Amino acid sequence: MAGKVVLYYFNGRGRMESIRWLLTAADVEFDEVFLTTREQYEKLLSDGALMFQQVPMVEMDGMKLVQTKAILNYIAEKYNLHGKDLKDRVMINMYTEALIDLMELIMILPFIPDPNSKLDNIQSKAKERYFPVFEKALSGCAHLVGGKLSSADVLLLESTLMLEEKFPAILSDFPNIKALQERMKSIPAISKFLQPGSKRKSPPDDVYRKTVMEVLQSSLLNR
Repeated sequence: MAGKVVLYYFNGRGRMESIRWLLTAADVEFDEVFLTTREQYEKLLSDGALMFQQVPMVEMDGMKLVQTKAILNYIAEKYNLHGKDLKDRVMINMYTEALIDLMELIMILPFIPDPNSKLDNIQSKAKERYFPVFEKALSGCAHLVGGKLSSADVLLLESTLMLEEKFPAILSDFPNIKALQERMKSIPAISKFLQPGSKRKSPPDDVYRKTVMEVLQSSLLNR
């Protein structure tokens, strides 16, 4: 029998946070191994645990899974969060990849000079490129695809909460997205995840940034 899911990453959001969110929505318990030293990372490399020498890495169902989108797709398929058919899945994938692109604009801020100069661009892209698409898709619908919960809904919740930390009023012109956000918050597993003391990570701070840079020796964050 497969053991508990184990996540290998830093003690922070990064590319692992969407995986945490999706496992939570699927009501799957997981443990975490936090990378804090270069030696830990090199041990994973020497053991052959990182197929492309990158994290995040997830131990699940007897496999060592890498590549964020592949991990998300596996979880979504396994726990029926990937639509009813091929057409649903391609819509879900388009939505989730767009949301990952949007979140990465925020994710890289701690690692670039003068991050505040990027905030206006992030806000305008969210409000002009991304949110109108989701607002339209949710018109008269409880969920983005197929009338049921999917990974696209989960990542939309994650991204909107992340953006509201930077721009508290960003959803003021998007009532359908705000309504989805509130519905999602009422799901028991997600409600628990949003409480203090859960495995949800806080916004990145200097300790997180320093740890990532030291472990990866200043290389770019890996998918």
